[in-house]
Amino acid sequence: MLHTMELKTARLTLLIDPAKKAAFERLCASQDVTPSQVVRRLIREYLAAHGVQYVPSGAADAVGDDDAGRRTGGRRTRVGAARGTRAKGASGGGAR
Repeated sequence: MLHTMELKTARLTLLIDPAKKAAFERLCASQDVTPSQVVRRLIREYLAAHGVQYVPSGAADAVGDDDAGRRTGGRRTRVGAARGTRAKGASGGGAR
């Protein structure tokens, strides 16, 4: 199954039994995958099993969607670094 890497992300917060979370994290570590990778795969599989189709956020620009050029005035833009975005909590320690 081919899937496109998401270029934009959104946070999903869930509550889980602490013992189950610890067991899940140990299993993920033993398989050299992150818990986020496993959850994203489970969600993709769940959507596919129920016939839900979607286009990953940012995928249209990455594959050369015709509308992408019109939205940016004919120029391509880089996602993330060009806009100076940072991961939450990655402020570098200094005040701005």
